[in-house]
Amino acid sequence: MAMATKTVRASKAALSTASATCGCGVKHVSAAGNRLAHGVDPEIKDRNLKRLRRIEGQVRGLQKMMEEERYCADVMTQISSVHEALRAVGRELMRNHLKYCATSAINAGGDKANAMYDELVDMMYKHSR
Repeated sequence: MAMATKTVRASKAALSTASATCGCGVKHVSAAGNRLAHGVDPEIKDRNLKRLRRIEGQVRGLQKMMEEERYCADVMTQISSVHEALRAVGRELMRNHLKYCATSAINAGGDKANAMYDELVDMMYKHSR
């Protein structure tokens, strides 16, 4: 039993270390200490920024609807629209992550590939809720 506990702890430590540096092993860090993407398609970035600005406007519209005490079903419809818009951004980000970070790590093989597989499985479970 003690051996199994040590193995689980070691696995969790390895996962947290892997996700802290990104599964691709690239340690791109901004001056503020934030992790940076391994590669970003400029067209995708522009599309996502435009989508996020539209979503921001939708959320402001939701706030206004709440202030005006609009009909609940109408508010819920708008909330669904925001959810779908965010999911679209998430799909684009996942595609970009697979195209650049994941491909690079998997092609590298070894520990980098294994860390990326773990990261992708973790992402799928976290974001499929």
